[in-house]
Amino acid sequence: MLLNGFREFPLRNTPMRLATLLLALFSTSSTQASPVAYQTADALGGLTFNQPLGLAEIPEQSDRLLVLEKNGTVQLVTGLRANQPRKQLFFDLTQPRDGKFEKGGECGLLGLAVHPRFAENHQIYVYYSLKIAGKLHQRLARFKVTPTDLGQVDVASEQPLITQLDPAGNHNGGDVHFGPDGYLYFSCGDGGAGGDAFDHGGHIDKGFFAAIFRIDVDRQPGNLRPNNDPAVHLDAQGEAFYAVPADNPFIGTRAHRGKPVDPLKLRTETWATGLRNAWRFSYDAPSLTWMTGDVGQNLIEEVNILKPGQDYGWPLREGKQAFGQAQPRAGLAEPIADYDHKLGVSVTGGIIYRGPALPELSGTYIFADFASGRIFALPLKSAGRFTEIAKEPSAVVSFGRNPADGELLFCNLVSGQVRRLTR
Repeated sequence: MLLNGFREFPLRNTPMRLATLLLALFSTSSTQASPVAYQTADALGGLTFNQPLGLAEIPEQSDRLLVLEKNGTVQLVTGLRANQPRKQLFFDLTQPRDGKFEKGGECGLLGLAVHPRFAENHQIYVYYSLKIAGKLHQRLARFKVTPTDLGQVDVASEQPLITQLDPAGNHNGGDVHFGPDGYLYFSCGDGGAGGDAFDHGGHIDKGFFAAIFRIDVDRQPGNLRPNNDPAVHLDAQGEAFYAVPADNPFIGTRAHRGKPVDPLKLRTETWATGLRNAWRFSYDAPSLTWMTGDVGQNLIEEVNILKPGQDYGWPLREGKQAFGQAQPRAGLAEPIADYDHKLGVSVTGGIIYRGPALPELSGTYIFADFASGRIFALPLKSAGRFTEIAKEPSAVVSFGRNPADGELLFCNLVSGQVRRLTR
């Protein structure tokens, strides 16, 4: 599939053809979900976007929202408080200064986070795909917004932090968020193909794969230098453009899943591991909770509460059951919920709802399935029980919030709309 890691469709298919095929396949599938209770509606006054893939808020700016487009552009939406949204081009990354931007298949402009001190430093961080000398890479980079025009990114300001050679075009992760600690968190998939073909899922010393990573982009005193790696960019003094938080959970690890770890290759940036493709994850401040949906292989999709130092089991486990011929192993973190492919085949991680319009959903994790279009509600104290509350035709790829009113928003890749839940 496109983006979330469904395995069966060739990457040469276009996004529209893929979504149409997925809808045809699954619109007649049997379901065990509860009857829907809500409906969806356009959220931004009829504005449409070119394959909207993600949403990002700008700190302390309640009238502005960034909409990521898969093809390498970002639109700035203003006029939210007056309910008169309008858009303008904020960022165009289609011509990177090195390499060639790659938007095919599950590649593209995959994630963006605005620095918490944006008003001071004008920094944004993006995760995107590019080909260098014909080889696919996934990159995390810093850009600056033009100080004289805070509605436009200076493309020439790019500073790459990490550029990871990628063996396949799917399972790229790519979500990016600043945490409450001021550190930058980003997700990377297992490298693609299927069944952890490149043997990344069970390792923390084989590059930036199959995990959520945590770095200090401000290089605060007391934090650590990352281990050398071809993927890590260095300045003229041989120093990385970020530091590793000194309390990252895998620092000093000598063995992982019963195998020795190479201390010189250990990715000390690792915060949580064993994730096949944590395509979208999020943080909820009131409950101090990180959540993700992790895309399954052939049978099971899963939802996880993320905690530092946890191993979520891929490829030993898919959902709550063993994957393939894998043997049970102690110490793996259990998903909070999972579902089989009667409901959908590619989970899209969501957010914990905190909006005022639907108070009965407050504190509930809202997530979706890309292929079936089903939108689910998971109360965090429900022991994994969740219900279908709404449905799109397909192609729900990410969730976010309207900074003007706190209401839940989500992107539909195919319709080109940013949408919302309503009664």
